[in-house]
Amino acid sequence: MDPHELAAWLRLTLSPGVGNGAARKLLAAFGLPQAIFELPLPTLLQVVTPAQAQALQAPPPGLDALLARTQQWLQDSGPAAQTRAMLTLGDAAYPAALLTMEDPPLVLYTLGAGALSAAQLEHSIAIVGSRNPTAQGAQNAKAFAKSFSACGLTVVSGLALGIDGAAHEGALDGAGPQHPLSTIAVVGTGLDRVYPSRHLALAHRISESGLLLSEYPLGTPPLAANFPKRNRLIAGLSRGTLVVEAAQPSGSLITARLAAEQGKEVFAIPGSIHAPQSRGCHALIKQGAKLVESAQDVLEELHFPSAAATAATADRTAPDPADADEVLAALGFDPAGLDALVARTGIDAATLQVRLLELELDGLVARLPGGLFQRTASA
Repeated sequence: MDPHELAAWLRLTLSPGVGNGAARKLLAAFGLPQAIFELPLPTLLQVVTPAQAQALQAPPPGLDALLARTQQWLQDSGPAAQTRAMLTLGDAAYPAALLTMEDPPLVLYTLGAGALSAAQLEHSIAIVGSRNPTAQGAQNAKAFAKSFSACGLTVVSGLALGIDGAAHEGALDGAGPQHPLSTIAVVGTGLDRVYPSRHLALAHRISESGLLLSEYPLGTPPLAANFPKRNRLIAGLSRGTLVVEAAQPSGSLITARLAAEQGKEVFAIPGSIHAPQSRGCHALIKQGAKLVESAQDVLEELHFPSAAATAATADRTAPDPADADEVLAALGFDPAGLDALVARTGIDAATLQVRLLELELDGLVARLPGGLFQRTASA
């Protein structure tokens, strides 16, 4: 893209009061952005409001700085396998899956090892969920994502804390050498920033064997309004959406609703009736989302090729000999407090606390807020 065309697209995205809808009308009526900014006010008024037409008459503040920043970012050399791109609505490489949405972005920024090919997006699944998951929820997200990635699927999520991060990690762990795009992280900031900051190392991993994607210009900070908006892209880039854990209300339920509105499949993992993080999933199931217990359930429903032969089974949680442990057996699979376990086992509190600590160190029990304990998938 030459500097004049790049400047015109950036100016269109920055023009105050001119959103995606008005910009698409202008592009449909007059062609590329360069032509739009050469038009007189009366011509613009045939398509947009007076305020929008007036805003298009002069370059917005900060345009020159953003242009220089974007040019430098696109030209910067990174690792050999890493590429940077800016895709516009007029670009042949712009993902067709997003063009059918009600509000496709004017511009997409990408950073990573893969490309948004139609074939790859045809084999993609979104995994979303709580930013404050239970230990079991985080394990489920990672195990399901690893199974999907091992089958050659691309896992799409939002790089948030909790379920999103676990899903990206699982997808990266499950990818083989022939998997060009193990995971896509759709972020709510410019791609020159990482939010949350504790996912800096994870973002670097994704850039090496996955893809970071944003509709926001470089330098965009983590504004609260951007994160619900980016959820439509997570849904749009995926064949289906799996909700691992979600409270009510939550951003994950927004993603599930958007997926359903786009005609995509919605899946949900059930959980304890006592866990707040399970209520969103249970509500989705009541509304028609498909209840799943394993990655295989999702793979078969979406008719992904070779699913039966290649799907991992690590995400299944069948009982095993660990049930012979008296404390684990008493704990069951719902969270429980120390007093409840004392009553169930007859073991004194001090002895029971020691045993729970041992089980926690062995990875068989997770300690939850509020003094509760819960068995993990390993138990």
